[in-house]
Amino acid sequence: MTPPPAAAPSIDELEAQERRLVLPHFTYDDAWALGTLLVELARERRAPVAIDIRRGGQQLFHAALPGSTPDNDAWIDRKRRVVERYGCSSYLVGSRFRAKGTTFEDSSRLDPDVYAAHGGAFPLAVAGAGVIGTVVVSGLPQVEDHALVVEALERFVAA
Repeated sequence: MTPPPAAAPSIDELEAQERRLVLPHFTYDDAWALGTLLVELARERRAPVAIDIRRGGQQLFHAALPGSTPDNDAWIDRKRRVVERYGCSSYLVGSRFRAKGTTFEDSSRLDPDVYAAHGGAFPLAVAGAGVIGTVVVSGLPQVEDHALVVEALERFVAA
């Protein structure tokens, strides 16, 4: 069953998501559980996505579902680099630039072939430690990529 298209969240909503979705810990088993949850949600929706979870420089989970392409992996890398540089979701970074009447590509002074402030990459923050990694989805429109990650994190935190 395909959910209705996600509405674009406001900057306040995006910031609240990040404050709310702080984890007590993040282990290898947690990466597997979060990654398989994302795969389940994506399969339910027949979403042609690739999913990536990293802690520091180590890739802990990666999946490519039917319909995804190597381009999705390139988008994952570009969106992940934005989270690593700014410490917040790629969608929030892009939204902040748009709120200033510009774009990330025009104003960040970063190479758009290396960085993409499009929705789908979210920081993995651990209480007392800060941002320790990333979870990224690529393959849907950016609002939907972001919403899928947030939904999975909300379920993961509640479990």
